[in-house]
Amino acid sequence: QVQLVESGGGSVQSGGSLRLSCVASGYVYKRYCMGWFRQAPGKEREVVATIDRGGNDRTSYTDSVKGRFTISQDNAKHTLYLEMNGLKPEDTAMYYCAAEADLPPGYCGLGTRFTWWGQGTQVTVSS
Repeated sequence: QVQLVESGGGSVQSGGSLRLSCVASGYVYKRYCMGWFRQAPGKEREVVATIDRGGNDRTSYTDSVKGRFTISQDNAKHTLYLEMNGLKPEDTAMYYCAAEADLPPGYCGLGTRFTWWGQGTQVTVSS
């Protein structure tokens, strides 16, 4: 069992920045696929970015955030980050981190199905 707790959300103006954090605890696997998702009111949940922990930290991003968002990790702190710059009103959503364990090499990406989820942190961007 893996527990995930997000933090760092808030309200910013368009063009601003935020850094989300996700602390993982619980059972330790050899490798993880980690991801950030978001869900805006009335819309389906969408993947934002993934990182293959144990797979050379290979990252993937959805097109709408490329060049603005950066996913990273601190293994010593068991923490996943999402650095968000150039925020836009359309980035407003609840942001969730997710984890999946022991995937074969190359299987961590935007299409991965995740088992463990955090409770979410709200990001609101005003114009």
